[in-house]
Amino acid sequence: MEEEVKKELLYDLAEAIRILEEREEKDVEELKTLSDHAIDDVALHKDLDVVSITVLIYSLYKVISQMEKQDYDDLLTELKDARKNLEQGNLGKYNRSVKTLFDIVRRSSDKIKEHLQDVMHAARIKKGTALLQRGLSIGQAAGLMGLSNWDLQHYAGKTTSLEQHKEKISASKRLGKALKIFGI
Repeated sequence: MEEEVKKELLYDLAEAIRILEEREEKDVEELKTLSDHAIDDVALHKDLDVVSITVLIYSLYKVISQMEKQDYDDLLTELKDARKNLEQGNLGKYNRSVKTLFDIVRRSSDKIKEHLQDVMHAARIKKGTALLQRGLSIGQAAGLMGLSNWDLQHYAGKTTSLEQHKEKISASKRLGKALKIFGI
């Protein structure tokens, strides 16, 4: 795992932990903001670990207000474990923690369990559309989010998001990434 990707993941996990440390009404909006930030990382790094955390954070944003206390506590504990394992470079345990986090979200309530696949699919489509706004092609965005081009085209065609494209990653940062890729 690239060091820069690891830094971004650690930041996202730390922010999620900070937000959820104390259960408050504003948590939902803060998770949405964190999810929007994380999508910039997906566009920049195109890394599957970043995609997983971004989808997880978006899913939490959608379901956190309905979580039972025990599931909420388990979620917070597992987020801390994921962060600790990633900090220590133990990627196997980190990946198991991420899988457990998705399992906690799934089991958190019957209503969530029934609709989680829809939420996860909607999260992927929503974040795929956000990638389109950041300049990725439909094929790249769909591939990163695990969608078919058709799924993403169908949704993106109904929005005005493509017309509102605005670069959020500076040209110098994109250039730096390109130079790094080509070893210059």
